[in-house]
Amino acid sequence: MIGDKGEIAAVLFGYPYHAPAAKGRANKILWVAKDAQGAADLGPDDRLTIKASLAGTNEVATRSVAGGPGPSDIDMPKPGCWKFSLSWPGHSDSLDIEYLAG
Repeated sequence: MIGDKGEIAAVLFGYPYHAPAAKGRANKILWVAKDAQGAADLGPDDRLTIKASLAGTNEVATRSVAGGPGPSDIDMPKPGCWKFSLSWPGHSDSLDIEYLAG
């Protein structure tokens, strides 16, 4: 899955995802930045910040991934279509990910 601006890709492992996470399964996402060299230069204190909004509601959840784009487990509090607004040093993008009822 590619971000709306093409700045990031989300490689979804174990899709479909569930909220809450299904027993024995994680909602794993590998975030791959288009600027891989720039992402490789990020330090452990840099972060990929995710502001997620649940479609049709006022529900917002914030998550972060230490070290910027890379491997993560991203759980959402409720099922539905979540719009992820992503930012990391010098970059931003967005994409939608569906979470099914757990």
